[in-house]
Amino acid sequence: MSDLKKLESEILAAVAAAAGAATLEAVRVAALGKKGSVSELLKTLGSMTAEQKKAQGPLINGLRDRVTVAIAARKAALDSATVAEKLKADNADVTLSVRASGIERGRIHPVSQVVDEITAIFADMGFAIAEGPDIETDFYNFTALNFPAGHPARDMHDTFFFEPKADGERLVLRTHTSPVQIRTLEKHKPPIRVVIPGRTYRRDSDQTHTPMFHQVEGLVIDKGSHLGHLKWILEEFCKAFFEVPQVKMRFRPSFFPFTEPSLEVDIQYSRVGNEIRFGEGDDWMEILGCGMVHPNVLRNVGLDPDEYQGFAWGLGIDRIAMLKYGMPDLRAFFEADVRWLEYYGFKPLDFPTLAGGLST
Repeated sequence: MSDLKKLESEILAAVAAAAGAATLEAVRVAALGKKGSVSELLKTLGSMTAEQKKAQGPLINGLRDRVTVAIAARKAALDSATVAEKLKADNADVTLSVRASGIERGRIHPVSQVVDEITAIFADMGFAIAEGPDIETDFYNFTALNFPAGHPARDMHDTFFFEPKADGERLVLRTHTSPVQIRTLEKHKPPIRVVIPGRTYRRDSDQTHTPMFHQVEGLVIDKGSHLGHLKWILEEFCKAFFEVPQVKMRFRPSFFPFTEPSLEVDIQYSRVGNEIRFGEGDDWMEILGCGMVHPNVLRNVGLDPDEYQGFAWGLGIDRIAMLKYGMPDLRAFFEADVRWLEYYGFKPLDFPTLAGGLST
C-alpha cells in the first residue's frame, strides 16, 4: 500500500512539473505505456489469487484512473496556455488607426499627371498620341527638320552625341520630340492630328533647366490648315489646362528651322504673392513656340507643300507644371525625394478629365 502511495505521489509530481506537451507525453509513457510503471502493476493481477485481486485490484486500477485524469487535466492546462500565448502574440489593437494602403499612400509624379492632363485635352479635340525613340539619328533629329549643317544645335556643347559608328554615323539623344513628327508623316498620309509627349535631352542644368526634360508637341497636316486654326487650338488648350474661363495671348515673330513663319506665344498673367494667375493681369509670359510647317520639312517626307500645309507647336511639360502648380525649382522633379512627391504628387485614382476637372 505504501509503495502504491509513493508511486502515485511521484507520478503526479512529474505530471504537475511537466512544462510542455513533449514532457507530459514522456511522463504518460513512463506510467501508462506498454512497459510503464502502472501498466506493470496491472499485469501482476493475473498471477494473484482471488483474495489478492480483491484487495489489490481496486488500488491498482484506482491509481491508473487517477494518473489518467491528472495527465488529461495537465494536457488541457498546457493547451490553454499555448492558445493564450498565441492570442497574445497575435493581438491587434483595434483602437489604432488603420495603415493606409499602397494605392492611398502612393502618388503620381506631377510630370506624369500633366502629361495625362495635356493628352486628355487634345484627345477631346480629336488628336491621337504619337511616340518615338529617345535615341535618334542625325537625319530625324536635324536634317529632316531643316536644320542646316552648321546649326548651333548640332554642336557638342548643346547635344548629347554617341560615339561614331563604323560608317561615321553618330546617334544622338533627341533634343526635341520633333523627330516623331517626321516618323509620323512617313507612316501616315494626311490629314494628320497628333500630339507627341516625351523625354528630351540637352546639355543644360540650372534652376529652370535639366539635362533630361519633357516636351509635348502638336502637329496638324491637311490641305486647308492655317494660322487661325493654330490660334484657336492653343487658346482652347490654355483655357482648359489652366482651368480659366478666358485667356489673352499674343503671338510674336520668331525663328525655328522647321517652321515658316515661326511664332513665340505669350500668355497674360498676374502674380499675387507666390501665386501666378492666368487670364488676368498686365504681365506677359512666354509659354510656347509654334508656326506653320516649313515647306522643306514637307518635301523631306514626300509631301507637296503646294497641296498640303500644316502647323506645329511645342512646349516644355516640366515648365508648365511648375507654372500651374507653383513648384519653384525644376531640379526637384528628378531628385526622387519622397517628401516632395507626397506634397506635390497626385493620388493614383484622380484621373484628369475635362468633365470632372483636370486637377481636382
